[in-house]
Amino acid sequence: MPGFYRGALRAAALYLLVSVIWFVATDHLLNSLFDESPALARWQLINGALWLLFSAAVVFFLRVRAPRADASGLADRERLRMAAAVFDCTLEGVLVTDLRGRIVHVNRAFMDITGYRQGEVVGHNPNKFKSGRHAADFYQQMFGTLAEAGQWSGEIWNRRKSGEIYPQWQTIRAVRDDHGQVSHYVAVFSDISAIKHNECELSRLAHHDPLTDLPNRLLFSDRAEQALAKRQGCALLLLDLDHFQSFNDSLGHAVGDQLLKAVVERLQGRCDSGVTLARLGGDEFALLVEGCEQIAQAATLAQRLLDDLKPPFLLEGHSLFISASIGISLFPSDALNPEQLLRNADSALFKAKSNGRAGYALYTEELTAHAQQRVGLSSELRRALVQDELRVYYQPVHDLRSRRQVGMEALVRWQHPQRGLVPPGEFIPIAERSGLIADIDAWVLRQACQQMCQWQAEGKALDFVAVNVSSRLFAGRVLYQQIAQVLAETGLDPAFLEVEVTESAVMDDPEVALEQLHRLRELGLTLAIDDFGTGYSSLLRLKRLPVQKLKIDQGFVAGLPGDDDDIAIVRAIIALAHSMGMQVHAEGIEQAEQADFLLKHGCELGQGYWFGRPVPAGDIAWA
Repeated sequence: MPGFYRGALRAAALYLLVSVIWFVATDHLLNSLFDESPALARWQLINGALWLLFSAAVVFFLRVRAPRADASGLADRERLRMAAAVFDCTLEGVLVTDLRGRIVHVNRAFMDITGYRQGEVVGHNPNKFKSGRHAADFYQQMFGTLAEAGQWSGEIWNRRKSGEIYPQWQTIRAVRDDHGQVSHYVAVFSDISAIKHNECELSRLAHHDPLTDLPNRLLFSDRAEQALAKRQGCALLLLDLDHFQSFNDSLGHAVGDQLLKAVVERLQGRCDSGVTLARLGGDEFALLVEGCEQIAQAATLAQRLLDDLKPPFLLEGHSLFISASIGISLFPSDALNPEQLLRNADSALFKAKSNGRAGYALYTEELTAHAQQRVGLSSELRRALVQDELRVYYQPVHDLRSRRQVGMEALVRWQHPQRGLVPPGEFIPIAERSGLIADIDAWVLRQACQQMCQWQAEGKALDFVAVNVSSRLFAGRVLYQQIAQVLAETGLDPAFLEVEVTESAVMDDPEVALEQLHRLRELGLTLAIDDFGTGYSSLLRLKRLPVQKLKIDQGFVAGLPGDDDDIAIVRAIIALAHSMGMQVHAEGIEQAEQADFLLKHGCELGQGYWFGRPVPAGDIAWA
């Protein structure tokens, strides 16, 4: 039954009850006051008239107030209908819980956003939607704020029915009853996934080039500041495509954009970890190389980038050739901040373009010439290995007491087709930096072992042939396998091979060196420490090394027998070696007085120009 009719029935029942009480009470009163029938009948008639008047007055009063109450009720009902419409039609999800946290109602937007139907969530706790992304203290803070202020607003990540985690902007508010006690909680939330996505896109557009997706100037400057803050060497290569505008003018900007993308793909092929490639604008790119402290390293990278651009680009049926100019600036030698680094690289780029384009230039002309020479030598040295331009020269080693020739040291030389014999001091450092030294050492080892076998076949009386090995072979842990393989292939008895390692190579990684040297010693060859005294040897580690010989560096021999410091150092080295049961071998002997001094103080072996210069095997003077 509608509420309106129930109210009318209650009002009629009340009126009937009041009427009965009125008439019963007044009739009892009148009977007690009047005994005569005419008087009693008259007052009963008056009583009925008074009740009618009273009833009429009540009806009049109620009819006066009814429109107001009806209007108020209609307004309330209208507001409720509008609130229900808003609740159901709003795009924001709404969730209502009771005081115990059980869901009692949700709106249509809630179902659309979360994917849950009303029947699936009513009666459940909202923790059903937890994403697992927030820690417990997040929720503790949220409920603490809600308890203190009655409201909480913030970003929260929840989970849809599908399992997808998404961000919400949510407001939770406590609802209080007429007594001021919390009865319900209402949570209103919006799905802000699109906003988050747009923020990411805007951030990406603000920091990346839209065509190539490379970092733009803003992001590049930020990364440059971070890299320079590490206080380690960095190189900035500023690359500009030569005559790029002509491609846009002749083939159109669409082809020009494709060419830029193709160029970026090739440049990225050289971008290892620690290298940031950015497009600064137009056809200008920048490469920030962290940990690049050597000029030659930056110049080598620049040349490789130029070489990568030499093959044609096949676009839209066109075979396009493009070159580039590169300016190089180094931190901290050329600049101390990103702005200065970029400015100096730009100056070097201008210099490269002024020099005819299709090349690179360093910030100073002197460094440019030096770096180009070293890069050129590195490239030529690779070719020398392939084209057999390297030569092995041999310097005799003599017994200082008998002056008999007892061994040979194998030394590498480079017979350049145009420059002639290149001094080892000029190309060995380049070989070490470029990594070619390991290949060169392996080649020299094989040549020396083959030559020793030939000398033995010819009846030459030699106790050993000495070969130097680089620290790279130690680091790669391939020294044992390489020497064992060469000895097996050449047939040389290991007792006739002496392997020389520098003091610094041994001390770079003593444990690895100790392992390698012990394995080499098991082969039966002789081990020697070369250039002793020039490094920072630990005597504790030195005594653990299975070496049989210490070689005194020629820098200490040069001052003999007149320099007191050299005398003291040489005496100490000889005494140290003998106390550890090692032979002593002096390098760089150029005078008879030096040989006599060394012999007098117990040095057994010596080599130097006084005994003989390094020469090819065919030019050795045999006694």
